[in-house]
Amino acid sequence: MPIRQMKESSEQHFVIKPQLQNSMNSASKSSKTAQYGKGPPPVQESQNKQTSPPSRNRGRRRGQGGRKSDQGDAFMRPSSRPCTVADKPIVRENGRAIVPALSTNVSVGNGGSLCESDMGYPSSSKSLTFPLRPGFGQIGTKCIVKANHFFADLPDKDLNHYDVTITPEVTSKVVNRAIMAELVKLYKESELGMRLPAYDGRKSLYTAGELPFAWKEFTIKLIDEEDTVNGPKRERVYKVVIKFVAKASLHHLGQFLAGKQADGPRDALQILDIVLRELSMKRFCPVGRSFFSPDIRRPQKLGDGLEAWCGFYQSIRPTQMGLSLNIDMASAAFIEALPVIEFVSQLLGKDVMSRPLSDSDRVKVKKGLRGVKVEVTHRGDVRRKYRVSGITTQPTRELVFPVDDNSTMKSVVEYFREMYGFTIQYTHLPCLQVGNQKKANYLPMEACKIVEGQRYTKRLSEKQITSLLKVTCQRPRDRENDILQTVQHNGYDQDPYAKEFGIRISEKLATVEARVLPAPWLKYHETGKEKDCLPQVGQWNMMNKKMINGMTVSRWACINFSRSVQDSVARGFCNELAQMCQVSGMEFSPEPVIPFYNARPDQVEKALKHVYHACMNKLKGKELDLLLAILPDNNGSLYGDLKRICETDLGLISQCCLTKHVFKMNKQYLANVSLKINVKMGGRNTVLLDAISCRIPLVSDIPTIIFGADVTHPENGEESSPSIAAVVASQDWPEVTKYAGLVCAQAHRQELIQDLYKTWQDPLRGTVSGGMVRDLLVSFRKATGQKPQRIIFYRDGVSEGQFYQVLLFELDAIRKACASLEPNYQPPVTFIIVQKRHHTRLFANNHRDKSSTDRSGNILPGTVVDSKICHPTEFDFYLCSHAGIQGTSRPAHYHVLWDENNFTADGIQMLTNNLCYTYARCTRSVSVVPPAYYAHLAAFRARFYMEPDLQEGSRVAGELGVRPLPALKENVKRVMFYC
Repeated sequence: MPIRQMKESSEQHFVIKPQLQNSMNSASKSSKTAQYGKGPPPVQESQNKQTSPPSRNRGRRRGQGGRKSDQGDAFMRPSSRPCTVADKPIVRENGRAIVPALSTNVSVGNGGSLCESDMGYPSSSKSLTFPLRPGFGQIGTKCIVKANHFFADLPDKDLNHYDVTITPEVTSKVVNRAIMAELVKLYKESELGMRLPAYDGRKSLYTAGELPFAWKEFTIKLIDEEDTVNGPKRERVYKVVIKFVAKASLHHLGQFLAGKQADGPRDALQILDIVLRELSMKRFCPVGRSFFSPDIRRPQKLGDGLEAWCGFYQSIRPTQMGLSLNIDMASAAFIEALPVIEFVSQLLGKDVMSRPLSDSDRVKVKKGLRGVKVEVTHRGDVRRKYRVSGITTQPTRELVFPVDDNSTMKSVVEYFREMYGFTIQYTHLPCLQVGNQKKANYLPMEACKIVEGQRYTKRLSEKQITSLLKVTCQRPRDRENDILQTVQHNGYDQDPYAKEFGIRISEKLATVEARVLPAPWLKYHETGKEKDCLPQVGQWNMMNKKMINGMTVSRWACINFSRSVQDSVARGFCNELAQMCQVSGMEFSPEPVIPFYNARPDQVEKALKHVYHACMNKLKGKELDLLLAILPDNNGSLYGDLKRICETDLGLISQCCLTKHVFKMNKQYLANVSLKINVKMGGRNTVLLDAISCRIPLVSDIPTIIFGADVTHPENGEESSPSIAAVVASQDWPEVTKYAGLVCAQAHRQELIQDLYKTWQDPLRGTVSGGMVRDLLVSFRKATGQKPQRIIFYRDGVSEGQFYQVLLFELDAIRKACASLEPNYQPPVTFIIVQKRHHTRLFANNHRDKSSTDRSGNILPGTVVDSKICHPTEFDFYLCSHAGIQGTSRPAHYHVLWDENNFTADGIQMLTNNLCYTYARCTRSVSVVPPAYYAHLAAFRARFYMEPDLQEGSRVAGELGVRPLPALKENVKRVMFYC
């Protein structure tokens, strides 16, 4: 797609340079040389040993937060002149890509009007290469781990690609596969020259070696199993044309795996993936890249007519060890193959055979059955299948329909008795409707059974989610054994398709060299008994420690929405919480501003406004510091409504507590709540000792801002709800512990973050610049008195297929945001993708060796892998930064897509691991780097800001218009409200 040019003369463009020739870089060159010279940097030595706290020399403290510069916002003025030339094609310098700024503007999510422009995409992304791996990490204790990757030999056969055209056109991949299976059965030994092809279910057929023809048409007859109710089974005839397209060379793939070629040939990988999936497609129920079967393990009931099936995930991947088959265990919810009446009884939680359905019951049944495939049971061996389109509003006994062209009417009860000799017993129940609305057919519920193997794609209830998690939660040793059994059961050595294409799969887990990175020292307040802390196996506690920046809560109130919590219990809980906050280093007034207020959950807005105004009157206009809210355990929409009203309407910081915790008053729970309250008040719980000692490479040397960004999408079934983007950024260099966050709504399922940078026309000011990155840069300057001279950007939730697109679009937006603040302001950027939704699992080499595992049997926190199973050439690594609690730990996968700061492998791995110990809500290291974690929390919080009548997207002037989220109150924006 060509880049669309913007017509605005005031827009600024510039070239993203791999190395910036500015004073900042030259100033930092000497410090980089010292840190990354031939000898190991001093900081690495101290981090490796970790036998005693690092030196007490704190170094020069810079920007402790809240300080404003007198010259302050001079650099915040928009530039009046362009930076450099733009709109040039991507070129190379010394093997690295220089990417021009895209001539695009982004749509406004939270107000403002756009200049006349369209969102553009790069015309070509293939000329951009991601950074090469700068070497392998060396820091940490070396160990061996096992990974669920199985080595695959690269075939030595020619791969051929053929185009498949089926007439009449078929949209179902299942039917397409049935047609091609029939074709192979009939013609393999003759027309296909003994070739066994692999088929993708759509337009592509692949063979190992050429077919005897370049073009051929076949006629295939297939019995239609899903015909209308009244007609006999029909034989459908299809014309299949197979046409040669091209040979797929495996030479390039071999070169890529050997690290001699930058780009992986996707076509060859795709073919091998399809080949290895072909047999499983026939044996199991495919869902995405996973396969499920009730025979793998006995299905577990989830309630409401659903059950959990076990299965496995399978994908072929290019790695440093060559081709690798990634196999992992999986679970998913399926609709139980029950008689429809039994399914309805489970769905409604009551017997439906003796009484009619209420209107609300009928709505629930209609939602539960719509789109579900059923088969009839009243015709002996004839098991026709139909898809349910709805249910009738009338009971079966009242249903009549015309049986001929003379409009002769007959009841459904009569028809089934005369036509099939079937007596309908439960005539008080509605019928299922199958077919379209104009010509719907009626099927009695008792004559139908749900077809096996249908994945449930709608939203699960909390109870069902809990049940499903129990099924998926496996100890590492059990998961490893199941994976090995799956590989043996799949029998890749006997797979006819694998044999045909010459693919051999190892049956042993890959053994990989790993390192366990040392935990960082944490700094607490000088007045506590323990001023420093070295976490053990990813954990520590607040005993004898005080928060490094404990805040004051002098004005607070409590609102109780739980009927079962008496005033005396609520008062006792709040007293305990206040004491815990004080012990932890905060100042917390023992008495609330107004007496404890009890309210009904269905009157949340009225109650909140009453408490707000009562406090304002009592305090004579001063703001309330904190609102404590006690909620019922099952509170429906109450939590979301409360957060929306507090944060976008009243400007209140709130802390919610569930009834079960109020009664228990567990010390650990109270300690965690106190941590959350402190950061919501603007405080900090702990910081990295190396941060305040100014010893973090490429963070401590110059003012550095660390961003986290994420986009959350609506759940399946919500077809018009917007996606929510969130960006957070550190505000307290050099400590990089406190983060401010911004959120915005954008188009449904849009992954690119639209509001990183935006411009709009103002009648008085002309072209105005804004956006989340720009606003957070300004906020950093106001908080620290320094402008960021380095940007580290952790981007969560991006799949591999979107790497190029996201990098080009979002890096360009970051650049434009910087350029709009000051002429030639281009701080170097490191852009890192954070992935949790992958299927690589790491296991201890010896499960019996307790020194190599945590309490849950998982690998130790800090375990990092950057060899063998990682990308052949690019800069990526797996990091398990947390201790397991239950189940098998999932390491986070980090992939550096752009690096102008020239991080070493050790530098980015240590920084990322150390940051995982700064998560504000608990005294544990977390599994994902905190800025990305906070962005996820902020995006999730913003979903609550969409009121029910605002959750639908609307088409405006041919574009998908998205209603902006309500603005956060200023006092909320300043703190970590999402914690």
